Amino acid sequence: MTTDSRTFHLGPHSVRRIGYGAMQLAGPGVFGPPADRGAALSVLREAVARGVDHIDTSDVYGPHVTNQLIREALHPYPDGLVVATKVGMVRGPTGSWDPAFSAAELERQVHENLTNLGKDVLDLVYFRASFGATGPAEGSIEAPLTALAELRRRGLLRSIGLSNVTRAQIDEGRSVTEIVAVQNHYNLVHRDDDTLVDALASDGIAYVPYFPLGGFTPIQSRVLDEVAERVGATPTQVALAWLWSKSYMASPIIGATKVEQLDDAAKAVETVLTAEEVAALEKPYEYRVTPAD
Repeated sequence: MTTDSRTFHLGPHSVRRIGYGAMQLAGPGVFGPPADRGAALSVLREAVARGVDHIDTSDVYGPHVTNQLIREALHPYPDGLVVATKVGMVRGPTGSWDPAFSAAELERQVHENLTNLGKDVLDLVYFRASFGATGPAEGSIEAPLTALAELRRRGLLRSIGLSNVTRAQIDEGRSVTEIVAVQNHYNLVHRDDDTLVDALASDGIAYVPYFPLGGFTPIQSRVLDEVAERVGATPTQVALAWLWSKSYMASPIIGATKVEQLDDAAKAVETVLTAEEVAALEKPYEYRVTPAD
């Protein structure tokens, strides 16, 4: 899947192995504007200046806030910058996450993403099967995937991915249309997808982990601190390096809101863990494994 140790294929695109996640640029609860709009614009510009060429967003963040920030900060977009977005949900007036799966609702969301990002075509659109949920929930996704495939046929988007989905939903989705990427919650302590990512890699489908550092509840452990001290890195860098120790792993989505967090992520690419260090990091954690078949 990877063209070298620092890139991977995301549909037709070859992008670097650090992705920038824009969700936390919105206000508290991913609702409303950021406290410091100037800082949000600066971190977006700095991320791209430092070589990030894959931005993950959704027009439901804010709503509309993060996409408008991305457009203001980066439009006209540099060649090679891939902006991936998500559909399947709208926000209520008080910030609720409300499912919006019908063909008409999905088309409206696609058009809103196009407008607020200032794009004629969306690079990659994920259908997120359970937007506000803490994890995937079973249920058919044939109808919304059929609607998105029609929007792709009409030229509104180039590639389709799935987010917050189960193995059964991935299999169903692939029977409807080509799926180029899966984006699920995955990190050192949240590893339900261990076997799934292997299976996807064998089929050439990118696995893009969100919350690679724990999200709103950062990963913390004694062993992580110990390995970090041993290799001369920060715990954050080691947690990311653990992901990159997996040959199947694509681009972790880093939700930086400060420039120094970008520095931390960039240095993580240079952190190499031995097999013994990887085993030490994994040993304390019990995790469920989703069957591969």
